[in-house]
Amino acid sequence: MNSPVDGLVATVPIVLSLLVAVWALVAAVRHRPPDRVQFVGLAVLEVALLVLTVLALVAVGGGERPGEPGAFFGYLVTLVCLPPLAWVLARMEPTRWGSAIVCAVCLVAPVVVVRLQQTWEVLGG
Repeated sequence: MNSPVDGLVATVPIVLSLLVAVWALVAAVRHRPPDRVQFVGLAVLEVALLVLTVLALVAVGGGERPGEPGAFFGYLVTLVCLPPLAWVLARMEPTRWGSAIVCAVCLVAPVVVVRLQQTWEVLGG
């Protein structure tokens, strides 16, 4: 069974997230508030994560099942909430710490994508 949360559909959000994290880290180190590039990066990341989510849900609707459904859907919901959460918190904190928030969230997103892949691939009992 081929995983719908593997390959390019998972690699793109991971790479995007890490790029935004690096940009935000540089801004935070330079004592800069979140800038347009960070917010655009979060928006593009959200689109990539929504594509991943839709493909996963289509696969589930087509009869495929993740190995750990509860954890899988929990990670899926968490994943699509991360960029909007970073956006809101960064807008509330227009200092270098806003950039640090964006960086932190963008470092968490790839971990959640990998966990999503792992919960799909687990073989049930």
